[in-house]
Formats: sequence, C-alpha cells, structure tokens
Amino acid sequence: MALHFRKLGSFLSSTHKSRVFLVSRPVSKFLDIPGQFSTSQALFHPTTVSQNPEEDFVKKNDVEFLKWHNGGGMFHKSALIDPTAVIEISALIHPEAVVGPNVQVGAGAVIGPAVTVGQSTKIGYNVAVTNCTIGDYCIINNGACIGQDGFGFFVNEQGQMVKKPQNLKARIGNHVEIGAHTCIDRGSWRDTTIGDNTKIDNLVQIGHNVVIGQYCILCGQVGIAGSVTYAAILFFSVASLRLTAEIEDYVTFGGKAAAIDHVRIVSQVRLAANSCVTKDITEPGDYAGFPAVPIHEWRRQVVALRQK
Repeated sequence: MALHFRKLGSFLSSTHKSRVFLVSRPVSKFLDIPGQFSTSQALFHPTTVSQNPEEDFVKKNDVEFLKWHNGGGMFHKSALIDPTAVIEISALIHPEAVVGPNVQVGAGAVIGPAVTVGQSTKIGYNVAVTNCTIGDYCIINNGACIGQDGFGFFVNEQGQMVKKPQNLKARIGNHVEIGAHTCIDRGSWRDTTIGDNTKIDNLVQIGHNVVIGQYCILCGQVGIAGSVTYAAILFFSVASLRLTAEIEDYVTFGGKAAAIDHVRIVSQVRLAANSCVTKDITEPGDYAGFPAVPIHEWRRQVVALRQK
C-alpha cells in the first residue's frame, strides 16, 4: 500500500511548495529500521501547501495583523504607519509601533512593539528593532539589532547567576547610520543613546547605558561595554571601552585602543593603535602604549627597548 508524503512548505522553494509525493515502498526502507512502521499507516495526510506561509502564520496567531498596501508586509492594526511608508514582503510591524513618512522597511525586518521610526529612515533586510526610537533620515543596514537586552549579570549570595533588569530603551538620533550586524543594547539604569550624525560601521557592539555624542565615528569591530559616556569621539577598528569611563569631545581611538573602567579622558585626545588607558588623561594631545603615556615618551621607550 502506498504511503503519502508531503514536504513542508517552509523548507522548499516557491516552485516546489505544492508538490505531493507518492511513495510505493515501506517507510522502513527509507529509515533503514525494519519493522519500525506499518505500511498501513499514513504519516501525513496529503494536503495542498500554502503559497503564502508567512501570511497564514500571522493570521493563525493573531487576526489583528493585516497586509500593508505598499510592499506587501504585515502590520498590526494598532500600529501608526504613514501611507507613504514602504513595508516589503515578510516584514512585520508589531502593535503600537509608529512608522513615519517615506520610511522603507526591508524584507524580513521586524519592528517591535512601541518602536518609533522617524521620517525617511531606511531599514535594511532582516533588521530587528525593539524598545527603541529611531530619528529622521537614518540608515539601518542589513541584520542590525537595536534595543535587545544588554549583557548584565551578577552572582548572588547563593552562587547563582542572576540577570540584571534591562527595562529601558535605546535612542537613536537623526542622520545616524548603523552598519550591518551591529548590535545596540537597550539601557538598564539609563537609556542607551546615539547622538545626531554619528556613523557606525559593521559588526560594532554597543552595550547598555552607553551614551555617544554627535558626529562620532565608530569603525568596524568597535566594542563598547555598558555604561560608557562619549561625546564626539572618533574610533577606529576594535576600540574597546569599559564600564564607567568618561570620554569627552573630539577624542580619537586608534585600532584596538582601550580604556579601563573609571577613567576620564579630556577633549582633543588621540590614542594610537593598541593603546590602553589605565588612569585619567587630563591634558589634550597624542598618547600611546600600555599604559598610555604621551606619545613622545612612548617613542623613547620603544627606542630604549630596541637598543637593549
């Protein structure tokens, strides 16, 4: 007796979703387990696979979701969306989200509950935003994640790992660009904030409670730990800052530069690559080394080591 099988639509291309396969051999031959199944059993009933599985999934789980007229994405009827917005197919807008004029939401993107997106902002493919506000004329590139919980844990008296509450928001200013697969965590005791006109490269991690000022540049693989404050800082690749360091305006971090927790760096300081700030820097200028010292002193140290 023939067994009827169908392939699940989510694992097939659109050209194969509606095919039904008839199998004339016992299923035990396919599984290499003799006698495991009876040939009289039908494991699946042959049915027609939906041509729109994403839409059907939303309808089954929440009848309040509707199809957007401009792009074919789905949105909750309590969301506030300007008619000029484009929501591409397979994108999803959650309840009470606000999407401004001329916003473009790419395929696969998810706009979470109570998220606000300002006018003319472009959100790329597979972006996930929640617990955040995004200003006007921003660009959020593919795969970025904004507003997820920060990495905050502590060990209690019983020796158990406990998660610290992460209940606040991430706030993105106007004219901000965020690179692909960059992550910006929501705040725990204050909102994570990115100032106007700041540009962030791909694969950047910005922890909870970080405050970044205006006109900052964070290049690829920058890692900023939670609770750091910045204002108009220029970063290069793999800069790493920790905890409650305070960085004033126009500070430049070279590649792999770092600052330990509880240090303060005044305005107009430039740190060479691989530098590490271990104490406060109170005078503007160029610094290098580990620990970071004025760059002329660091060069003398390098020459002395080579002579030895």
